[in-house]
Amino acid sequence: MIYILYMPFIWIAVMVLAAVLEASTAQLVSIWFVVGGIGGLIASLVGASVSVQVLIFALVSAVTLIATRPFVKKVLDFKTTGTNADRYLGKIAVVTVEINNTLGVGQVNVLGSIWTARSSDGSVIPVGSRVSVESIDGVKLIVRLKTD
Repeated sequence: MIYILYMPFIWIAVMVLAAVLEASTAQLVSIWFVVGGIGGLIASLVGASVSVQVLIFALVSAVTLIATRPFVKKVLDFKTTGTNADRYLGKIAVVTVEINNTLGVGQVNVLGSIWTARSSDGSVIPVGSRVSVESIDGVKLIVRLKTD
């Protein structure tokens, strides 16, 4: 029964921890628990049982999440900026430096540009081979030996 006296401090700790977690991330992940913690704190101050406090915390957190989700999604809707690098996808390239994933070496010439390249299946691809560009991983083209 004495733990009921400590409940306001527990709710304050929940709010502080949720706020610290929120401050340490770039996304909104725990702000709703701060608001839920306020609900739990108010419930504890008016003498509600621990189970009622937890229920209020959960309900307030859920309602806050549901009510603010569309707004948050709209605000945090990050647009990706195209770099024109995708124009290389599906193109044929010529290996200018042997591609060897184990050694971490390999280059190709595609559309007049030199790119670092890696084999998609891990095979070693010799100089002069024709390859197809399958994807881009950072600044590397992921290629597969062209068989035709």
